[in-house]
Amino acid sequence: MPRPGAKRHLSAVSMPPPPMGYAYAELDQPACVKDAVLAEECALAIAYNGISHAVMMVSPSALEDFITGFSLSSGIIQSIDEIYDIQIHGEGTALRADVQISNRAFWSLKEQRRQLAGTTGCGLCGVEALEQALPNLQSLVPAPLPPAEHLHELRPRIAAAQDLARHSGALHAALFVDAAGELHLCREDIGRHNALDKLIGALLREGIEPREGFAVVTSRCSLELIHKAVRAGLATLVSLSAPTTLTVQWARQHHLNLIHLPHHSAPRVYSPAPPPQATIE
Repeated sequence: MPRPGAKRHLSAVSMPPPPMGYAYAELDQPACVKDAVLAEECALAIAYNGISHAVMMVSPSALEDFITGFSLSSGIIQSIDEIYDIQIHGEGTALRADVQISNRAFWSLKEQRRQLAGTTGCGLCGVEALEQALPNLQSLVPAPLPPAEHLHELRPRIAAAQDLARHSGALHAALFVDAAGELHLCREDIGRHNALDKLIGALLREGIEPREGFAVVTSRCSLELIHKAVRAGLATLVSLSAPTTLTVQWARQHHLNLIHLPHHSAPRVYSPAPPPQATIE
């Protein structure tokens, strides 16, 4: 088995062809036929140490980043050193990832699977499922908020960084802004969770300290994204959409800085909570 930290690689994979245009007719002018590039999607089956774990619908880009980030943000591994090897096989819309992980991580994964053995096909249920949805997470060490100027003109900068979405649309993005305020990484996917997993995986694989900057998600900021951010050790999460009440509660509880960047207003800091003496307008 390769040593921890060994180079991951793709194996026996036929990468999808470049995006092609799909013909469409305009509703009020059926004779007017045009074509558009659409976002790609494929099924990725993930197995750990030979045991099938999940099938995810993903965009077929940065798959090793996705698998690494998914493994960490799902609590399967605690550090990238517990992933020994990743091999991806298949072609077209059906891919398979064989992931070799440490004995400790594999034992933990089997415990998770054993706890969920009684769930039904309609979704998670029971006490174990609630523990999965509302897990016990280790709180972060509080970190300073990013400078306000690092969020200046962030929306157009994000749009310029989304290479895939610029051609097809229908893609979420997760990005990392470094300590100098520069957009350093951008990962895109049809799934908002997948996009953040890809970003987390890229940070791990490139050895970037997640606290030395902040992450941005273009999607709705749900509780699951808070789970992933905390597990990844991110200090600050910026969302282009407003958070939910539960999201804010969990961010404050776990010392994750949470900022909403509205379209036409100043950035809104929801976590940490404003001081009690602050004036509420």
